[in-house]
Amino acid sequence: MLGILAFVLLAIAVIIVVHLVADKTGLPAAALLTLAGLAGAALPIPGIELEPEVILTFVIPPLLYSAALNSSLLAIRKNLRSVFSLSVALIVATAVLAGVGIDLLIPGVSLAAGIAFGAAVAPPDPVAALAVGRRAGLHPKIITLVEGEGLLNDATALTMFSVAVAAATSGGFSLGHAGGLFLLAGIGGVVVGAVVAFAVRLVRSVVREPLMLNSISLATPFAAYLLGEQLHASGVLAVVVAGLLVGHDTPRAVSGASRLQTGAVWRLVDFLLEGFVFLLIGEQLPTILTGLDAYATGTIVVASVVSVGIVLLLRPLWLTLTEYLPRRLHMRLGAEGADGSRRLSGKEVLVLSWAGTRGVITLAAIFSLPLVTSTGAPFPGRDLLQFCAFVIVLVTLVGQGMTFGPLVRATGLQADAADEARLRNEARAASVNAALAGLDQIAHDEGLEPGVTNALRTSLEQRAARYRRRLEALQDSADGTIVLSPALESALSARHLVIDAQREELLRWRDAGRLPDASLRILERELDHEEYALGTGAGPR
Repeated sequence: MLGILAFVLLAIAVIIVVHLVADKTGLPAAALLTLAGLAGAALPIPGIELEPEVILTFVIPPLLYSAALNSSLLAIRKNLRSVFSLSVALIVATAVLAGVGIDLLIPGVSLAAGIAFGAAVAPPDPVAALAVGRRAGLHPKIITLVEGEGLLNDATALTMFSVAVAAATSGGFSLGHAGGLFLLAGIGGVVVGAVVAFAVRLVRSVVREPLMLNSISLATPFAAYLLGEQLHASGVLAVVVAGLLVGHDTPRAVSGASRLQTGAVWRLVDFLLEGFVFLLIGEQLPTILTGLDAYATGTIVVASVVSVGIVLLLRPLWLTLTEYLPRRLHMRLGAEGADGSRRLSGKEVLVLSWAGTRGVITLAAIFSLPLVTSTGAPFPGRDLLQFCAFVIVLVTLVGQGMTFGPLVRATGLQADAADEARLRNEARAASVNAALAGLDQIAHDEGLEPGVTNALRTSLEQRAARYRRRLEALQDSADGTIVLSPALESALSARHLVIDAQREELLRWRDAGRLPDASLRILERELDHEEYALGTGAGPR
């Protein structure tokens, strides 16, 4: 137990240091953490072995749920054809092709076992690519595709994996039967996710306390996963569907205080869990190498090269070939055009191809391969399949992860920061104007005194004027960069300094014994929210 505690404390320290290095260098934290795990595996320090059941049950559901909460259901639905192509069709194609290749290359490995391997290595883990892409300013439409793919491909792959493993251990494999099980599990996962989301919506209509809502939010992914698995549906898909629906409903169903608190908790969960899983990837090298003595070096090299080649080459080939399908079938991006969408460009195909980093799902799945089949025989090629999967994770996570940012910048597929800021400020102005238009009716319905109404109107008019000034400043940002006028920069700086002065005075009151700490925290939180609304000072939010 003390060894586990030592590992956890050491891991947290490494995660913090690696993120500091990533912030300074612009390198992906996921790749750096994996390399740190590899270094740790070679040192005489406490380590921990990856337990597939723990990862699949306690780590993957909250990570997927958090990602789903922050995704856009409308954006995914708008790009559903492309998301489906990447997260379902490409996963199936990768699993089948890798399975056939492994079946032909490694003597004694059945097609079912090969497809199980293919399903394990098929799903990209977009965490590293998205982290680097957002830092590099990757265009939101491309981010939507990568996010949507990452949410749904795990469900597709893990469902295929479980069906293939069952066939490999029983000795019988029927494509029709396997396809039927896959379809039923997928449909069941969607239904379970929708039911859980509906239940959460009912509970949130009664419960208003932020701490209680936060507890419900933390429990939801595990409830969806457990219910899905108990009903022999896709628990992973249930988690994703529940997260998308709950996240879409949150702006109407939850108070601002609850959203702020829940968002902060999920950011912490993501930070720690992602850090731990990427460290664990590197830590598994000694375990992976243990069982390779039974294979010839040539077999290991050929199997590894072919596996990596299939994973790296099939994705760009798939993205390219979809452009030659009939118009109603090819991959599209929600954008301009008569039907609101357009084809992927060559640069977009290149960037999407390079976003296919593999991660913890691949290792968790491949580590869960059973030791023996139903007949008591060893699972065919288990150790070699695990090694090939580990090589794929390293090549994609470190190789593609390290080069993804420069690729995004080289292709120029970056978001227009000024255009995004303009849109946000236009929306802010519209909301303030709506409030001004309805103020007289609100005052009448609530019986407000004229002085109160006038104060509200003055405050709203000041905000509207501030948004107009921001929009005027953004009109000069034709090249996509945000240019602030000296007057606006001075105003933002002055507001930060005013908040600092208020905070210092509150601390003087506390230190003098005039203000209890409980009251100080309440007043500080008010100032914190005001400061957060100003942004970092880098430009209009």
